[in-house]
Amino acid sequence: MPEVVAAPAGSRYHEQARNGRQGWWRRLGELLAVVGMLAVGMVVVTGVGMVVATALGAEHAPDDGDAQFADPLVDNALGLLMLAVGIPVVMLAVRWCGSRPAGTLASVAGRVRWRWLGLCAAVAFLFMAVQMGVLMLWEWLAEGDSVFEGDAPGTGKLLVGLALFVVLVPFQAGAEEFVFRGWLPQFFGGFLRSPWPGVVVASLLFALAHGFGGWSGFLLLFYSSLWWGWLVARTGGLEAVIAMHTANNVFSFGLALAFGQLADAGTAADAPWQALVVELVCAPVYCLVVARLARARGLASVSAPDAVAVPVPVPAAGPRKV
Repeated sequence: MPEVVAAPAGSRYHEQARNGRQGWWRRLGELLAVVGMLAVGMVVVTGVGMVVATALGAEHAPDDGDAQFADPLVDNALGLLMLAVGIPVVMLAVRWCGSRPAGTLASVAGRVRWRWLGLCAAVAFLFMAVQMGVLMLWEWLAEGDSVFEGDAPGTGKLLVGLALFVVLVPFQAGAEEFVFRGWLPQFFGGFLRSPWPGVVVASLLFALAHGFGGWSGFLLLFYSSLWWGWLVARTGGLEAVIAMHTANNVFSFGLALAFGQLADAGTAADAPWQALVVELVCAPVYCLVVARLARARGLASVSAPDAVAVPVPVPAAGPRKV
């Protein structure tokens, strides 16, 4: 196992890969490791999940669709688990190939700053409740009660589904942030001074990863991702964007389940133009509010000398100077 070496003190978030181990062969190896492990990990998790779900009695969906199971709740849970594999994949890649602490993906402190994450979550869920409320009101005024049509589940299934999403969504959202707002900008930051090339490329890939449902959905994802990339650089970590991503997905899945539209729910790539208009305002407001909170709390956006523990090689036995 290679020695773990952190970036120099005072390094910004996107510079955390600059630990003197960034030869081109290591960067290429890290890229190939992430791509390969993501592909293998998703296949393995999907396969195991299907076996377990089948053993528990879940019925398979007809072969003429994209769904794996007849129950959309089971199908979505499997999809969330599949995406969650991104967290261990990128952490292993930077540890093995980058020879740096895996925690530097989370923040410049070398770990998740849990109190800061909790504060960001409180702000994010409040913002998302308002944002979703505005969007639903707009759609209702435009389309009437048809917006809420669907086969609503019983109380038991609703509670189970909500609990399932509350448990699984943070891992899925966290995985996407670790990959697109964490590993990719740091990968480019290993050899580029500015964080923006990595942020722009990651934002483009983030939007494309959701499929192409329409221009409004694509622009919404790309625009939001650019703001989130800025917020990561400003706060020195992923906590604020993980909180907002989690709040967005918990509300989205929860509302789709409550209105019986879980089987028909697409991704953000299918978002209508109204959602893009609302996001044009909400994304910068959230980011600027959180950035102000970070400044007020004195949150570090660069690594401190003792932010990450770096193992010190043990000298060979022999005479010592005193």
